Amino acid sequence: MCATCGCGASETTLTNLQTGERADIGDHAHAHRQADGTWRDHDHGHETIGEGDHRHAHGHDHHHHHGSDDHNHVDRDHQTEHSHPQADPQTTTIDLNARILAKNDRAAERNRAWFMGREVLALNLMSAPGAGKTTLLERTIANLKDRQKLFVLEGDQATDNDGERVKAAGAAAVQINTGAGCHLDAEMVARGVAVLKPDVGSLLFIENVGNLVCPALFSLGEHKRVAILSVTEGDDKPSKYPHMFRAAHLMLLNKIDLLAHVDFDVEHAINNAKRINPAIEVLQVSARTGDGMAAWEDWIARARHEADALA
Repeated sequence: MCATCGCGASETTLTNLQTGERADIGDHAHAHRQADGTWRDHDHGHETIGEGDHRHAHGHDHHHHHGSDDHNHVDRDHQTEHSHPQADPQTTTIDLNARILAKNDRAAERNRAWFMGREVLALNLMSAPGAGKTTLLERTIANLKDRQKLFVLEGDQATDNDGERVKAAGAAAVQINTGAGCHLDAEMVARGVAVLKPDVGSLLFIENVGNLVCPALFSLGEHKRVAILSVTEGDDKPSKYPHMFRAAHLMLLNKIDLLAHVDFDVEHAINNAKRINPAIEVLQVSARTGDGMAAWEDWIARARHEADALA
């Protein structure tokens, strides 16, 4: 159970869409990630441990923080990880939330190091349900598949529908179904990547679960975060869901082909996003017609250049 948002994480499954193999990766399926990125199952619970993370039997974590492109992510490693029996319920809840997020951040750092070591550009695509993430991915894959290796981690609560769509478009894909969970976390991504095995120098898209709240709180070790807002949702969404747009490097304003048919003020939406996050970039696209896709692909190329410079 995720105490931060109340969602359940024990029902998570992972499907390799190339082979059809399905595995339970929920909380009760205990596993240990090795230094080479592979996993070994255990009959008792362990935290996943990666390179650069030294852990002692008495339970104290000594984390070595590496530079992160998560400029908006809070460093939680120095918050207490001990609950106090005499603490009031509110204090105990805050402490538990800090522990969950700090654990996720450590896993995200390991993912980030893994991506950088293999020159894999990882992009986290986040949006509300129906904003057009999968359609955007389909067209992006069709446009780029002849130029570079593309891989997709597809996050949904249920079904393999979107994973099959991006696979048909030309990218190797692994489906992560979160059950009652409303977001992907760093350990789910690590497990998915271990199955997906993206090539050195490849491009990895992580399509998060459709949700404008919790995905913004959980770093996955990605290089960049992309918030997709469709014109059918309303131009006030950046103001109503500030954490999402504050965490994003880019806002993709999608479905611009429908602007003539909806009451949506583009300038107002962009101003709302810039007020929340002055550094956010904004691009306008239509995944259906292809308008604006060249600028999106140029942005990906620039993100690749930035990631290579950090490697």
